[in-house]
Amino acid sequence: MTSTAIERAVHRVIQDMHANLGQDLTIDDMARTAMFSKFHFTRAFRDVTGTSPGRFLSALRLQEAKRLLIDTGFSVADISSQVGYSSVGTFSSRFKSCVGVSPSMFRDLGGFASDIAPGAHEKDVTTHSSLRGRVTFPEDRAPGNCFLGLFPTPVPQGQPVRCAVLNGPGSFELRDIPAGTWYVLVHSVPYGYEHLASGTGSDVVSVGRYGPVTAHADTLLLPAEITLRPVEALDPPVLMALLDLRTNALERIAG
Repeated sequence: MTSTAIERAVHRVIQDMHANLGQDLTIDDMARTAMFSKFHFTRAFRDVTGTSPGRFLSALRLQEAKRLLIDTGFSVADISSQVGYSSVGTFSSRFKSCVGVSPSMFRDLGGFASDIAPGAHEKDVTTHSSLRGRVTFPEDRAPGNCFLGLFPTPVPQGQPVRCAVLNGPGSFELRDIPAGTWYVLVHSVPYGYEHLASGTGSDVVSVGRYGPVTAHADTLLLPAEITLRPVEALDPPVLMALLDLRTNALERIAG
């Protein structure tokens, strides 16, 4: 089977996820939609999206919860049920873990965070290594402020272990990288469109990814070249509440 056919199959499954966020979708259900065996489907889905079907579905549910919190007046309990959670407590805990703030705080802040502090990692052994690189935009993408985060998975959720904000395309440096395997995830919206930073499905949002990169004690990490591109249906959604650049002065956030 060609890579294009596999991507089409994964895309069908993601469309089905969107249509059934409140339902109990199993891996068997998804494999049937893809018309693959369960084993083949799980491997193909991870190859295409960088994460498992279950994690992708969970991310889509929380992405929809973010939208409902901002765009509707539904209660947190109602939203929890609409996106497939039987327990509002489980939903709220999961939301805070992945987004960085509670559902009610996310609503109060209009979908942004007042600050982003790098999170601790259970194996946060500093290597004293730095990851340097450059973020570029293709000619057909409008440049803007760039948020960079270092995450343990390809899904931008929770607190990054290191992060930085750039006031446009250019060079970056993430210092004292913890030992482990990481992904650099970048999210950007054009200047003047900062209010869309936490929106979903906007064609102005640009994203980029670099990794996996593995850091050991005092290793020299190769420079990262990250070219941003439009968000695609196969990209895991950005779950973390992004820094409100409309009110915060631009500054590099040191890790």
